[in-house]
Amino acid sequence: MHNLTEKQLSALDAKFEAQKLAFSPIVFQTIIALRDLGVLEYMFDNFSEVDIADICKDLNLSNYGVRVLLEMAECADIVKYVNKDRVKLTKIGFFILNDELTRVNLNFVNDVCYDGAKSLTECIKTGKPEGLKVFGNWKTVYEGLSQLPDKIKTSWFEFDHYYSDDAFPKALEIVFKEKPGYLFDIGGNTGKWSFACCGYDADVKVKILDLPGQLNVARKNAEERGLVDRIDFHQIDLLDEFQKIPQGADAVWMSQFLDCFSEDEIVQILKNVEQAASKEADIYIMEPFFDNQAYPAAKYSLTGTSLYFTTIANGNSKMYSCEVMKDLVAKAGLEVVEVYPLIGDSYHTILKCRKK
Repeated sequence: MHNLTEKQLSALDAKFEAQKLAFSPIVFQTIIALRDLGVLEYMFDNFSEVDIADICKDLNLSNYGVRVLLEMAECADIVKYVNKDRVKLTKIGFFILNDELTRVNLNFVNDVCYDGAKSLTECIKTGKPEGLKVFGNWKTVYEGLSQLPDKIKTSWFEFDHYYSDDAFPKALEIVFKEKPGYLFDIGGNTGKWSFACCGYDADVKVKILDLPGQLNVARKNAEERGLVDRIDFHQIDLLDEFQKIPQGADAVWMSQFLDCFSEDEIVQILKNVEQAASKEADIYIMEPFFDNQAYPAAKYSLTGTSLYFTTIANGNSKMYSCEVMKDLVAKAGLEVVEVYPLIGDSYHTILKCRKK
């Protein structure tokens, strides 16, 4: 709302802001259409101003189609009319087209979240990810992740990796300062962190613990990289309290993993980690805590991600604050011994924990 407080906002302006919200799903799909039809890129390539007639001719689009999109885009400050027949991109339009964070978020919301988001009310009532039904009949998205269509899967993994990859270089320095010989990667997914560990330290061995679908992908990726002699795989459902994490780790790593669970489930998982860990083992939790971000755009994106968890992922998890996570760590019999806030050029904080 243009950074105006409620007190500063007039009733007329407040009503206008309410209409923006009412039509926001239409605006969102307008952005997707302008991008996918090549209109935004055409305007950017032609730098300053373009004729609407040229857009229609060069992209083989109807005058009607281009104009309805541009008229909505103008209302959303994505384009600006120079006159009735000429338009140019605004700064917002520039970032929609060229900013990686925006691209990743747009694809994730459009491909993964959008169709299921209409189930949000029902999800709140039931505590289940009712929106996931648009993809398949699974209890959580993680059970069906490897079976999703390629486009959906690509958007999911790009979103997941975007919020972690920039943190990896600094995270590796932090973890390997202690020179762990055997590292457990809990919720290892495709194996990206495990491969980074093997590249960083020639002697480390890694165990990836995850569900069978994810392990199959990670194993295939490890084979392609010739790392099966250094990485082993342990199938586990951490929501099953009878399945125990094995002992023997020098370091336990959980990256963007615990936000996939409810508070009670996080305590259960951390207690499982606690029973497996020695007094000397280092336990690392890396999360993008929404209360520890450098920019409002990051906090906004992370709090929006919570509703993906509500509607699609599992129905009961969210992005957490740093203080809440510390409390859950303590409830599990662990203690935070060091905090690394906003490591590298990333959104992430690392909590280094040990047994009490």
